[in-house]
Amino acid sequence: MSWDDLYASALEMVRAGIGGVGSVLLAYNTNVDALHHLRGDDLKARIKAAGREEVLRYSEELPASIKSVPQLLGSILWSVRRGKAAELFVENGPVRTYMRRWGWDELRMGGQAGIMANLLGGAYGVPVIVHVPQLSRIQAGLFRDGPIYVPKVENRGLSFVHPREFGGDEDDCFHYIYEFPRGFRVLDFEAPRENRFIGAADDYNTTLFIRDEFCLHFDWIASKVDLAVISGLQALTRENYRGPFETVREHIEALNEKSIPAHLEFAFTPDKTVRKAILDLLPAFWSVGLNEVELASIMEVMGEKGLAERLLAGDPADPIAATEAMLKLAGRTGVRRIHFHTYGYYLALTAYRGEFVRDALLFAALAAAAKAKLGDVPSIDEVVKAIDVPVNEKVKPVEEALAREYGMRRGIAEVSGYQLAFVPTKLVERPKSTVGIGDTISGSAFVGEFALRGNG
Repeated sequence: MSWDDLYASALEMVRAGIGGVGSVLLAYNTNVDALHHLRGDDLKARIKAAGREEVLRYSEELPASIKSVPQLLGSILWSVRRGKAAELFVENGPVRTYMRRWGWDELRMGGQAGIMANLLGGAYGVPVIVHVPQLSRIQAGLFRDGPIYVPKVENRGLSFVHPREFGGDEDDCFHYIYEFPRGFRVLDFEAPRENRFIGAADDYNTTLFIRDEFCLHFDWIASKVDLAVISGLQALTRENYRGPFETVREHIEALNEKSIPAHLEFAFTPDKTVRKAILDLLPAFWSVGLNEVELASIMEVMGEKGLAERLLAGDPADPIAATEAMLKLAGRTGVRRIHFHTYGYYLALTAYRGEFVRDALLFAALAAAAKAKLGDVPSIDEVVKAIDVPVNEKVKPVEEALAREYGMRRGIAEVSGYQLAFVPTKLVERPKSTVGIGDTISGSAFVGEFALRGNG
């Protein structure tokens, strides 16, 4: 079968099995994304006003957090010149004011948990229970119709309601997304591919605020779900991570006691102490998802600096370096599934075997292509509109390298006691948006596996 045939088959199998997935818990980060499409002349003028030399300093190496306008603009340049995503906490009030005055083109659902809630519940019809740190009217209004629920304390008991029925008006949690297309030019830099920089300007997600409903009633909430996706650890610092991590560990232990597979969706984590703490927490998880920047950052704290450099040296990322890094991560943590997504292809290293792993990646790639092509995924039936998007032929050398090194055939290989699955992605030349594509990939691949397991 060709890749096109495998894609079509995977879509039909997931559509047939998605109803058997059960319910999914999504925690902890939900926010409002203020999306801003960068313009070269505007950004250039802002760089000049802020001081070009000071700005360029931060285009070389990201700061730990944003405390000044030059750091903000330099961090945006860091993403532009590499075509890579990054997210940093904006802890300075005047910089937050600067960003708000800079404005936005659109408000969207943000945060990994929020985006996956709208995807899984709103598009795929999979019931989800989602943690929303602050349920403002704007935030509640961004949730789609569908089986999307938040816990609410009523009459001394806990019930589940759609976020729009929660009835609260809490604080807004804004994250400013500075998005750029492939070929975007500013100063002497040209973006090798489309991506974005995110400035997180809220004090709830960035400290991993966990609502009382989840702290006091988590065991009961966990009894209502079949799968879990945990995210939002990335903005914590060495000063504030210990308390939230204790709660997260308690929650994971409660999920494990009920044999509920939990996936950790990693994100770029600037603080090395927090990265090490996440690494120590990973053995409690069933699965983890990350991209090349995030995998390289984990390799750094594992003392594998050379491997981290290899991961970031090529475009597309070297698949052999990626596989070696995943093997080291699996060996260190015992995690049963590692999902690696990068521009052009995805890999999954699993302690179990079956073509359903590859087919779930194919479904995820279709969903990502649909989101890039349409700007959103209205329903699982709309994913079919990505079938005619061409497979990315530029990653043919990646497939050939995996075949030479590991004897891969039809996207499956045996590597050091694990199964390695590979798929080339579909290439949307001019995506409408890149925001949320990583979460679309990871959510679709994780849930897709269980849809395929249940389908036979």
